[in-house]
Amino acid sequence: MEYKVVITIDAENDFNRHIKYILEKFFNNQAATSVANDFEETKNILAKAAGSIQYCENAKLKALGYKRINYLYHDYFMLFRIVGNMAIVDNIFHFKEDYENKIK
Repeated sequence: MEYKVVITIDAENDFNRHIKYILEKFFNNQAATSVANDFEETKNILAKAAGSIQYCENAKLKALGYKRINYLYHDYFMLFRIVGNMAIVDNIFHFKEDYENKIK
C-alpha cells in the first residue's frame, strides 16, 4: 500500500530548525543540502513502508500511535502516525534530542 506522506507544520518547523542550525553553526551549505536530500529520500521510503514499521517502544508514544523512521544517512528521524492511507509526520528530531519528553 502506498501512503500519502503529510508533513505537519510542527514537523516542517523542526526540519527548518535543523537546516538553520547546520547553516548557522557550521556554515556548510553542502551539509544542509545533504540533510535535505536525505529527508526527501526518507519520505519516499515512508510512503512505501509506513505500515510495516513498528510502533515506538516508549509506552506513551506507542499509545499515541507513533512510529519512528530514521533518516537513511544522517542522525535524524521522523515521528509519524498512520491515519487511513496517510503517514502523518508530526515531528522531526536529532538523535541527541530528548524527544520522548517533548511529545505531549
